[in-house]
Amino acid sequence: MTPELIALALAALLQIVQIALYSVAGQVQVGTRTALKPRDQAIELSGKAGRIKRAMDNHFEGLILFAIAVLVLAVADVSSPLTVLCAWTYLAARILYIPAYIFGWVPWRSLIWMVGLLATAVLLLYAVL
Repeated sequence: MTPELIALALAALLQIVQIALYSVAGQVQVGTRTALKPRDQAIELSGKAGRIKRAMDNHFEGLILFAIAVLVLAVADVSSPLTVLCAWTYLAARILYIPAYIFGWVPWRSLIWMVGLLATAVLLLYAVL
């Protein structure tokens, strides 16, 4: 397995960790009884629980593009030190993004997000050029 695919698998596992964090934070905020009910009406979380959800949702969005980039590279059988660096940079940025969002690190949250997006963009450009 290529280093880029390993980074993709770890990014997917990170998403599972974020889902677990969101589940725990949501239950703490609204209670287990509410959390177990059907979602006929959306449950709005605030504070840290809401920020955990938004960070999780943001990773879902970024993970789609990252997965496309890594899979295109894998199918094309293209890998280089640059693509490996970008894949691991994306993963590091996504790991750092979680506390940056939860604790409101301004302007670091936005800068960390941009690093992850740029790493993904470089991967996509590398794949098509």
